Amino acid sequence: MKIRAFFLLGIAILMVAKAGSAQAPGFQPVGTVHQVMVGMVAPASDVIFAVPNHAPKDDKEWTSVQNSALILAEVGNLLMIPGRAKDSGDWMKFAKALRDAGSEAFKAANDKDAKALETIGDKIDDTCETCHAKYLPKPPQ
Repeated sequence: MKIRAFFLLGIAILMVAKAGSAQAPGFQPVGTVHQVMVGMVAPASDVIFAVPNHAPKDDKEWTSVQNSALILAEVGNLLMIPGRAKDSGDWMKFAKALRDAGSEAFKAANDKDAKALETIGDKIDDTCETCHAKYLPKPPQ
């Protein structure tokens, strides 16, 4: 009986070790950072920034705000993946700040809290502007 228990324990340990050594699928960016910004961040942030002046009137409009906030949160994650992250310092800090602000906006949109979205929109704008000041290429003069 003890031999069987040790045998089963050994198999279980091998299975756990094998599962732990399996590699996660690799990430492969498709769009450039510029394309992500123009195609995802700009339209999604415009929706959030519009809320203080044009609060959603119905569930359909709130769903649009929720989706836009979710896009911003997930873009924060996309900006951290290898091949897109510019460095492991400020770039990651700004990407996490976008993710966190997007998550806050998603919660506020789910709560239909236009006032909170105004404050969070300011946070998103500050994050973007600070990041752009450091990483956006300057036009030739």
